Amino acid sequence: MIAWKRNLYFIIAAMFLSGTGFSFAVPFVPFYFQEMGVRDAHALKIWIMLFNFAPAFTLAIFSPIWGALSDRYGRRLMLLRATFGSVVVLFLMGAAPTPAALIILRLLQGALTGSVSASQTMVSVCSPKERVGFSLGMLSAAVCSGSTSGAFFGGMFAEMFGYRLAFVASSGILLLAAGIVLFGTEEYIAKRKDPDDRPQKLRFSPGNLGSNRLILIMLAAIGVVMLFDAGWLPLLVQEIHGGISGAAFITGSLAAAGGIAGFIAGPVIGRLADRITPPVIARFSSLGAGFMTILTALAGCFPFLFFTRFCTAFCAGGLDPVFQIWLSRVTPEKDRGSVFGWALTARSIGWMLAPLISGAVARLAGVRAIFFAAAAFYFLLVPLISFIVSRLEKNRAERPDNPVPGINS
Repeated sequence: MIAWKRNLYFIIAAMFLSGTGFSFAVPFVPFYFQEMGVRDAHALKIWIMLFNFAPAFTLAIFSPIWGALSDRYGRRLMLLRATFGSVVVLFLMGAAPTPAALIILRLLQGALTGSVSASQTMVSVCSPKERVGFSLGMLSAAVCSGSTSGAFFGGMFAEMFGYRLAFVASSGILLLAAGIVLFGTEEYIAKRKDPDDRPQKLRFSPGNLGSNRLILIMLAAIGVVMLFDAGWLPLLVQEIHGGISGAAFITGSLAAAGGIAGFIAGPVIGRLADRITPPVIARFSSLGAGFMTILTALAGCFPFLFFTRFCTAFCAGGLDPVFQIWLSRVTPEKDRGSVFGWALTARSIGWMLAPLISGAVARLAGVRAIFFAAAAFYFLLVPLISFIVSRLEKNRAERPDNPVPGINS
């Protein structure tokens, strides 16, 4: 039997490096576009919108395919595919000659990558049922802490050596993560004893999701909220700072503060999710994040902005992981890769909608209006969570044979 803790520790290390690699250069793309020659404010907003939209679009298409393949050929193989895919794409981003080329590479990124989802699937299958919440919480903390270090040091690196070399460095960091997965993890895949026992056909359709569809709707809504203002923070920093020089370091430091908050929130919420129902945690998280996002929109100095982003990230840390834990509890292991693939598609649909809506808000009302709108979406999550919970309980009451456990399971 595979030692689940050994796998967990190596995957945590790999996801820490993955978080570091992705946040080493990507958060500073609004400045990268300006370095490429995009000077018009409206054109810049459109390119930022497309940059955030592109990977979510292809991720939504390919996630169910990778999820179904992981159920058949193994979760470790999919994690390796996602990590090595990231290495190639991020390296090429450093050589992108135009904004259009960068968008094309972002489309490729969405098609090939998805290491966080792949690691969540592998960890949820390898961990004992009573430790799934803890394991996924630790995984979330690893990604957040990696994002912290990546954003902070990436901001300094970009200021010193430029945005192109920052992408090359991020590719090298992800190559280390890929090596850890390749040489440090293992997975047992049961072999067929009967040569005539053919594997089931790959299931790319969502027909086996059952009542989990309601959870996926919730994940899509959370995807909208979580990514709504993410790509626009650099422009808020630039507005407060008064220019682009030095803005990358401040943006990286802000992202680092949010990563520290996520690092703290991950294991705390993971342990709570093993004892308290996910909807309760999510409601309080939504209210707290919404209030702090309003304060972000009103920020006029960096100390106050750092405080609000830290608190927002801590509160928002209670949204996505708890529903991943819930989905893991109600999904059989043999279908977990497929269902987690559809979960990533659901979130990707939210990630696609987020830049489209926020981009429209930016064009109509300015950058600060994006943060007010984000706060409104956080508040709207509360009644949506209550509605979906009531529907799940009603479905369970009407169908006692429903395999999906109750909310309090």
